[in-house]
Amino acid sequence: MTTTAYLDSPLGLLGLTGSDAGLSAVSFHHTEGHTATPFHVVPACLQEGHRQLQAYFGRELREFSLTYAPAFGTDFQSQVWQALGGIGYGRTASYLDVAKLLNNPKSVRAVGAANGQNPLAIVWPCHRVIGADGSLTGYAGGMHRKKWLLEFEQPVRQGGLFG
Repeated sequence: MTTTAYLDSPLGLLGLTGSDAGLSAVSFHHTEGHTATPFHVVPACLQEGHRQLQAYFGRELREFSLTYAPAFGTDFQSQVWQALGGIGYGRTASYLDVAKLLNNPKSVRAVGAANGQNPLAIVWPCHRVIGADGSLTGYAGGMHRKKWLLEFEQPVRQGGLFG
């Protein structure tokens, strides 16, 4: 059975969805109609995700270690989402970098499309994917959130994916 809990963050309310199989979504929510779920009532299957996101925003965690169970995704999308995990905290990569990492440098547009469908915002760090020229490109959670996340990680920024 899938369940949802809500977490206050510096970027607004986050919805965490999952089941005993794992975390299936982390998404941004408007506050109307929802409030943060007190930790003591967060379903057991979402507690670790909740804890790790709080630690991330508290600058105590740089890499997530969770069990994932996205509700959708093609094989290619899954490969892209897994590759996002290889972009370390404080680093960025271009869509071309990700395509090359998948040994498919001609798939830049498909990588962009998969990136935009990422169901696990922040946890699978699609915010770290930028244009080849270093420009900020689209972000499903809104450009203001992408900019905030990149600036939040800035104190340890170390350059590109391979740098």
